[in-house]
Order: sequence, then structure tokens, then C-alpha cells
Amino acid sequence: MPESRQPRRVQRATRRRLLAGERVTPHFHDQAQLVYPAFGLLAATTERGTWMAPPHRAVWVPAGAEHQHQAYGVTDMRALLFPPALLAGQRQEDGQRPLAGPGAQPIVVAVSGLLRELILTQTGPGTRSPAAQRRLQRVTLDQLLESSEQPLHLPEPGDDRLRAVTARLRDDPGTPATLAELGQQAGASARTLSRLFHSELAMSFHRWRTQLRIHHALVRLAEGVSVTDTAIECGWSNPSSFIDAFSRAVGQTPGRYQAALEREIPAGTRGGGA
Repeated sequence: MPESRQPRRVQRATRRRLLAGERVTPHFHDQAQLVYPAFGLLAATTERGTWMAPPHRAVWVPAGAEHQHQAYGVTDMRALLFPPALLAGQRQEDGQRPLAGPGAQPIVVAVSGLLRELILTQTGPGTRSPAAQRRLQRVTLDQLLESSEQPLHLPEPGDDRLRAVTARLRDDPGTPATLAELGQQAGASARTLSRLFHSELAMSFHRWRTQLRIHHALVRLAEGVSVTDTAIECGWSNPSSFIDAFSRAVGQTPGRYQAALEREIPAGTRGGGA
């Protein structure tokens, strides 16, 4: 990163309406940030990968991590900043997962009903005293420490051969091409590529392609494509296997996810209206 880069200065709690396809350009903060779509679908991307957040998920972005956002469908983006002193003073109970700190990559976390209301309250209308705001932040952080990390991260490779393979899959997530067939185009054997998937991305080829397909499915469902058509487009042999894979990754069936998106978007905002 350039030496002259400066952190983006924003309010501690913000709300921003993003149109379908709208991007927030690359930036970073000197405080940790929690980004949550009250409705819509939001992607957070760094040079290391992409993290997807549907409405019941949020992205924790550590301080200093340069990232950008993209909305899929009209998206109500809420964001909270957490000062280092608050994070340093937060006590973790036994069994709690620590939040990613400075220098780490983002993570996706589950958003409970209480955590959702805390986020909406802090990013909604009205003013509070600094003391009241600190109390809300501490409760929010307590809830985050209890939230489970979600498997909605798609890592990005550095090796040129692996990047050629993943680019081909991004262009056509539903392709049935085997790793050996993809390797012929990339100039590497299936064995070499399999090793690279494990060493660079910490997952198998099959798991990475499944994650890619889940990401693509989240977007297509948010765009209103049917469950059956999404399953076919993303490469599943039948809707049942797609529903099983999607439910394991996202925590709800694709039908319920799509219905929730439609239900939570306020009237008059569908179709990209501000």
C-alpha cells in the first residue's frame, strides 16, 4: 500500500442507501468496522478475497484492512466503528471466538435478533450522549463475541496458474469442467492445482467452487431469479442438492432467503430507486 494513504474519516455510526450494483471505492479505517445490510446483499472485497453478507449476516473489517463494497439489489448499508480502546478493554468469556484484529482479514458473523436491533438503533435517527453510545457499543461487542463465524468467504489466489483457473470459474460458475480440464487451459496439472488450492486458499478445489457457486446464487436470488433457474445456472444437478448446499452455507433455504429479501425491502425502493 502507498505510504501516503490516509484512513477514511466517517462518523462512528452511519447509514447509506446503495443502489443495485453501486460500489464503495477501496478505503480503510483506523478503527475496526462492522458492516451490515439491513436489507439487500452486500459484498466486502479485499485483495485476498470476498465476503458476502445477506441481511442476517454482517462483515467485521479489522482496522487497517483496505476494502471495498458492492451492493446487489437496493441495499441499506449500516456501519459501526469500534475504537481500539474499547476492543482492548473487552473481556472474553470461555469459548468465545475472538474478533479479528489489526492486520487480519475480515470475517462474516451471524446477526441475532438482538444484535440486529442494536445495529439499527445506533445507525437510526436520534442522538445520544457519549456515555449512552459507549454502553450500546459495549453491548454490541458482547453480542459480536458470541456470534459464530460464517462460511461465506471466497479467498483470492496469488499464483498465476490458480488465478487463471478461478477466473474461468468466475466467468462460468456452472461449468462441469474437471480440475484436469481446467488445468490444461492454465498450463498446470490437476495435482499441482490441487496442491495450490490447499496451500494458498486453505481449501480444496471442490470446496472453493462450491463457495463460488453459493456467492453467485446469493446474487442471482437477490436479482429475482427463481430457485430452480439459479440451481441450474450455478451447476447443481437438481434443485434439492442446491437447496441442501445453500442451507448449510447460508443458514436458511434459498426460498426463504429470497422471500426475506423481498419482504424487507421497503415499498417504492425495488428496481434501484434511492
